Amino acid sequence: MKGVTIVVNRQEYELIKSESLKYLEEANIVLTEEEVESFEVADFGLGNIRDLGLQLVVYANTDRYCAKELILLPGQTCPEHLHPPINNLPGKEETFRCRKGTVYLYVPGPKPQVIHAKVPKEYEEHLTVWHEIILRPGEQYTIPPNTLHWFQAGEEGAIVSEFSSTSTDENDIFTDPRIKRIPVITD
Repeated sequence: MKGVTIVVNRQEYELIKSESLKYLEEANIVLTEEEVESFEVADFGLGNIRDLGLQLVVYANTDRYCAKELILLPGQTCPEHLHPPINNLPGKEETFRCRKGTVYLYVPGPKPQVIHAKVPKEYEEHLTVWHEIILRPGEQYTIPPNTLHWFQAGEEGAIVSEFSSTSTDENDIFTDPRIKRIPVITD
């Protein structure tokens, strides 16, 4: 959804940012002042950030690789999306390594009889992949390019280190057509 913006209220943005930075501090993940300044709070334009959102800090994003921290508040879900091929490249391949908490990651494959994520009933229609991978601290999973996925933190929240090929978030394709990826903060 290139060029589309999200409007986030500054007060809410600062509260979510503060909570997320505390998670990083508790996990002994130290950020520079520049990284704190560039910290992103994404509500995806849905206005329900505590249920559907994601916080992140990008350490590096070059034409060859990317490294980020993804912070999820308790029960917070990053909506279903994929990283499509761009300019003759296959799309972003990413490895998620859980640093704190529990992450329920969903990718294509068989759906278990019981899933651990607590999906808001009105949001189920926007989820199509249900194969569950549970990541706890020290565990990781690699998502191939152009693969639908979504993920949710357990009840204690979570931190995921992402190591990937180049990230072009503005090109991500979401299952939910209402989603807008790039935030704009208002007062």
